[in-house]
Amino acid sequence: MSEPNPSLLSHISVGSNDFERATAFYDAVMPTLGARRIEAFPGAVAYGKAFPEFWVQTPLDGAPAGTGNGTHVGFIAGSPQAVDAFHAAALAAGGSDEGAPGPRPQYGAAYYGGYVRDPDGHKIEAAFWDEALANEA
Repeated sequence: MSEPNPSLLSHISVGSNDFERATAFYDAVMPTLGARRIEAFPGAVAYGKAFPEFWVQTPLDGAPAGTGNGTHVGFIAGSPQAVDAFHAAALAAGGSDEGAPGPRPQYGAAYYGGYVRDPDGHKIEAAFWDEALANEA
């Protein structure tokens, strides 16, 4: 994660109360965004394209994992079709719909996103920003 990396964040972690179910879910969903398992340890798996950016793990303190009200993780998709594939894969892998893929004009004319909840209840999203539409606006 050197200076040329355009990301602001180092990584994000979400906790799971059923680690095997959670990793099966993300193993099915993350490839739709061009991501894969980068690292795996007992109770923790990291996904990313080139380095570990998104972790799924059992909480280190041994307490139950929880979700945050108003918190969600937004993943970058390369196209509207990738957003659609992400949403479909998430539903097929046991996630629940939180907003079907489509334009979100309230976030800008160029925004296309889809929302789901993973099996632990974490809200996740795939979003595509259409630069051509942004330039037209």
